[in-house]
Amino acid sequence: MTSQFKTVAIVAKPDGLGVAEPLNTLIRLLKSRGMAVRLDVRTAEFTNEAVDEVLPRTPLDSLIDGADLAIAVGGDGTMLGVARIVARHGVPLVGVNLGHLGFLTDISAEGMSETLNELLDGKYTEENRILLEAEILRDGQPVFRSVALNDVVVSRGAMGTMIEFAVEVNEEFVYSARADGVIIATPTGSTAYALSSGGPILQPGLAAISLVPISPHTLSNRPIAISSDSEVRVKLLRGQNARVNFDVQSYFDPATDDVVAVRAHPKPLRLLHPVGYSYFSMLRNKLHWNERTS
Repeated sequence: MTSQFKTVAIVAKPDGLGVAEPLNTLIRLLKSRGMAVRLDVRTAEFTNEAVDEVLPRTPLDSLIDGADLAIAVGGDGTMLGVARIVARHGVPLVGVNLGHLGFLTDISAEGMSETLNELLDGKYTEENRILLEAEILRDGQPVFRSVALNDVVVSRGAMGTMIEFAVEVNEEFVYSARADGVIIATPTGSTAYALSSGGPILQPGLAAISLVPISPHTLSNRPIAISSDSEVRVKLLRGQNARVNFDVQSYFDPATDDVVAVRAHPKPLRLLHPVGYSYFSMLRNKLHWNERTS
């Protein structure tokens, strides 16, 4: 069957542990279907040279240019790193799970060949996920920008003391707080740090963002979900060594009175799932719902 995908970009997890065998299998599969395969320079180091001695090795920032599909081989951290690059090109992304939880990487390494063959034949479901774009403003001017699929986290730094901050939504004051920080999370990120901090699970299709305080000094500060077309601003009022973290992929150390401005990215991430994928089934499996201890 002729596939709509002609050029496939592959990115493997940075440490390379357990990557070689599934990566070589994946490359052979794609080449057997007549597809062009592109690897970033780091991923190419994990391949068996006998697979193909002339596979293009491309810097990660330009890997997605001209690709029809991107495949991340690793865990959710690998997906988070690739998503930031893939989304701006509008290229769909697939995840092969070599990690532990795998909330985003829903193709197992063991069943990879069969599942990917079906997907490449057009048997898949596509889902759009909200990303966040954020910038740090100092005296009203941007000094840092980044993108996140899970969350933007403003938190205390190495000194371990609480920070004080004020939150605005669409230029309307919401609250000020003393806390370990605040998480601005997408529905995708609602099952990550935000969940462990007491935030709600948001179904991925919801046009919503959650604001989740981290260990607030006042227990009346509770998580809140807002529309995804909102702009959130967090102003750092007090806090030495505070840090702003973007998906644990990049970070910035703000100064007092800096403002973290967060809004939905104009382009969503396009995720491809195997036929039969169920978000709630995934939650039951990953979060061990309905398990009996006896």
